[in-house]
Amino acid sequence: MTHTVTRSLPPKLVVSVLTVAAMFVSILDATIVNVTLPAVGTTFGVPATATDMVVAGYLVSAATVIPASGWLGDRFGERQVFLFALALFTTASALCALAWSLPMLVGFRVVQGLGGGMLTPVAMSMLFRCFGLAERIRAARVLVVPTALAPALGPVLGGLLVDVASWRWVFAVNLPIGVLAWMFGALFLVDRGKQAAGRFDVTGFLLAATGLALVTFSLGEAASRGWGSATVLACGVGGLVLIVILAAVELGGAEPMLDLRLFGDRMFRTVTLVSLTSTAAFLGVLYVFPLTYQRVLGASATATGLTAFSEAIGVMVGAQLAGRVYVAIGPRRQLALAVAAAAVAMVLFGLVDAATSPWVVRSILFGMGLAMGNVMHATQTAAFATLPMAKTGVASALFNCGRQVGAALGVAVLSGVLAGPAVAAGSPGVPTLDGYRLACVVAAGVMVVAAGLGLRVRDADAASTLPGVKPESYAAEPAVVDE
Repeated sequence: MTHTVTRSLPPKLVVSVLTVAAMFVSILDATIVNVTLPAVGTTFGVPATATDMVVAGYLVSAATVIPASGWLGDRFGERQVFLFALALFTTASALCALAWSLPMLVGFRVVQGLGGGMLTPVAMSMLFRCFGLAERIRAARVLVVPTALAPALGPVLGGLLVDVASWRWVFAVNLPIGVLAWMFGALFLVDRGKQAAGRFDVTGFLLAATGLALVTFSLGEAASRGWGSATVLACGVGGLVLIVILAAVELGGAEPMLDLRLFGDRMFRTVTLVSLTSTAAFLGVLYVFPLTYQRVLGASATATGLTAFSEAIGVMVGAQLAGRVYVAIGPRRQLALAVAAAAVAMVLFGLVDAATSPWVVRSILFGMGLAMGNVMHATQTAAFATLPMAKTGVASALFNCGRQVGAALGVAVLSGVLAGPAVAAGSPGVPTLDGYRLACVVAAGVMVVAAGLGLRVRDADAASTLPGVKPESYAAEPAVVDE
């Protein structure tokens, strides 16, 4: 019966629906939580800046499991791994809604991150296996749907739930989507079988998990302990040492969990770095804004969500225009210009104060979203342009790992920067306008770095993703030395 039903819908349709659903719930979960953090802090009697691990804990656990998702998909089959990850994410969402202490909430968020971390790369791998190189722009449009829609709904829905009901409903909203998506996948998703997966890289997994966790914990704790804390320094240095060891082990291993040799591909390496740095700045700003807008400028959770909504509208509009821009000017110019525009928006965003009209704030957020819609589309389209199809699974895992690491580091770093002036003044846990402005400047600086990386992209390398364009069409383009 199941076999007959799975044949009744086109595979591209099934995979597209499940990819949109998976990315929607995982992105919604990240954006909807931000506006609830002050309420979470009040419930558990802790400062708002001490709740950053509710966000960072999810991000770092997702980053930890993403590298293993490629191996898991090959070893057990992408269908089985996807359905398991969706079930884990949905169950953990229910547990988060029932959490009775902050450590328990963070723990359930870590479990939720394990499910969410597997969802996106496995879904992207299935999508790119269905859509060939010539159809990558179509595939990228599919990916942009949840990327644009979830941030649009997240802040508004989160604000309304906090003001009208409770922050616990923020996690409960994942349940109907998760259950329906799981049932749809169980009925219609075709099992494409297992691939040769080799041995699981236990050493690489443990080094990545421990190193990323220590670095993120260090950066997050800097918000309350200060950058000079022995714990912060010890965890940060220890994590970095483990990450360096990880790189050496993975490069020398026969069957690495993280195939870092893929970074030898110029296009994949450069675009992944652009994605990592731009995501760090973007999601870091989206984390510090609700805290400042509510705790410093006195806005309600609903007003904060309605204001942040304009950023998501910008992403949606930018995503609709991005495909035409990509074809017209190529990924190099699109990435460099879009990231630079986002940096300018972040500088302007840092000038916001109590006297600033909400419509000015919304306009700046809209501009930042418009720019990031172009960045997201271009990176998702160009990243795999020069890689063989056989490497799609491991490359998707590595690309998503980079983006997730960027998100975790961005939240942790800007959380520490936001709290810096308060810690220095002897009032830890109290966000200030000076801290917010400094965080926006730091984010803009990271965006400038991302823009510089974007200029290193070669349009000729992305010719396979440009309909009707041959590689030699960009022969006159300045060469970039591949270090």
